Amino acid sequence: MSYMPVVRVFATTQRPDYENPWQTQSAQNSTGSGVVVEGRYIVTGAHVVADATFLQVQKNSDPDKAVARVVAVGHGCDLALLTVDDDSFWDDLPAAELGTLPNLRDQVQVVGFPTGGDELSVTEGVVSRIEVQRYSHSQRYLLAVTVDAAINAGNSGGPVFQGDTVVGIAFQTLADAENIGELVPTVFIRRLLEAAARGQNLHVPGIGAATQGLENPTLRRHLKMPDGQSGVLVSAVAFGSSAWGVLQPGDVLCSIDGHRIANNQTVRYRDRIRTHFAVVLADHHVGDQIPITCLRQGERIDTHITLAPHVHLVAASRYDTQPDWYLWGGLVFQVLCRDYLETWSKWWANAPRRMVDLYYNGERTEGRQEVVVIGQILADELTVGYEGFYNRTVAQINGRAPVDLADLARTLDGAQGTLELVTDMGEVMVFDAAAARAGLERVLTRYRIPTDRSENLGPAST
Repeated sequence: MSYMPVVRVFATTQRPDYENPWQTQSAQNSTGSGVVVEGRYIVTGAHVVADATFLQVQKNSDPDKAVARVVAVGHGCDLALLTVDDDSFWDDLPAAELGTLPNLRDQVQVVGFPTGGDELSVTEGVVSRIEVQRYSHSQRYLLAVTVDAAINAGNSGGPVFQGDTVVGIAFQTLADAENIGELVPTVFIRRLLEAAARGQNLHVPGIGAATQGLENPTLRRHLKMPDGQSGVLVSAVAFGSSAWGVLQPGDVLCSIDGHRIANNQTVRYRDRIRTHFAVVLADHHVGDQIPITCLRQGERIDTHITLAPHVHLVAASRYDTQPDWYLWGGLVFQVLCRDYLETWSKWWANAPRRMVDLYYNGERTEGRQEVVVIGQILADELTVGYEGFYNRTVAQINGRAPVDLADLARTLDGAQGTLELVTDMGEVMVFDAAAARAGLERVLTRYRIPTDRSENLGPAST
């Protein structure tokens, strides 16, 4: 067996600074692994190249490195596709063949360049579980394969072989367990290659419906479910999601993409494994239509949903993009996301409880598509007496809740006269709009901030 298609990836990355969103953190260097596939592509983990400013790859036992670039990325399923423009890099470099989903107890080999050495490392393991797992890079719940083989720093992003074929990409180690690793199955590699052929990144769709199991017989009778019928109760539907406008809270989702959903929220996938019904997302792209069956007040409805990107009120970790922020009247507004929460050490315990709850349980509606946070209050004559009102979310501006940060920016850009801002804690801040506008240059100069907003909000205020 030859492992020549396995390469080492060298990444220089620079993460945004969510405490001071107009700047970035110091550059960091890290390594990972990857595997060459057909089409002059290298598959690696998205977490290996996330926020990269410079990439190089190195063939096994070759002292030279080649400059690489990202062709496509799928942060949801933690995969990235690289290439090298130097033709000589590909000389005598074979492409690995992609295999299929392995079976339980199959022997596999995890191959890569773990930290602590320069030579290729091969560890053997056995497939112990195939089911929907939480991906730490994206916090998505997607199909993954568990093996009893260690995946160490530097090894991540490398291939997992079964014989001469690649059956997955190593991407994380199971927490609180020894020598237990997880890999992204090849179904997602194929989806990434299909997306790259269209010149796109891979966005793994989301269903967009919060559900609960229906194992309680009294609850099933209350929902008018016929004997022998199974499914899950829809408790909420996110605005703009796949299920928006199709499913309603109180519906019973009985089947999806031809898979009957059991009362414990699982389906039988490929007649081989039983796992959470979100497993069907592995087989589809955004824009695909899939059939569903639901019960509404006991009446059966056969319809379909058009798969949309995964949406949420409070975004999970973001990559390859700068924070969204806006400065007005000495207040720095930001979009609440997991990266912002992670500015607290052990954020799940130490970040403001109301924000953590919005991250886990917030419902995205037409009237509230983002949560806007007051991240900082810069000391200035405009903000005297308001200094302690940071790390609050914006409840209302002049009696109206902002839909998102762009909506808030439009409101404040066009503000006239007196403006009243109320926080989620009930605190009130009142500004003279003309004075706030006149004081902008003073605040920018005092705090050495280059502009008053992130690029996605349009041109800076003048």
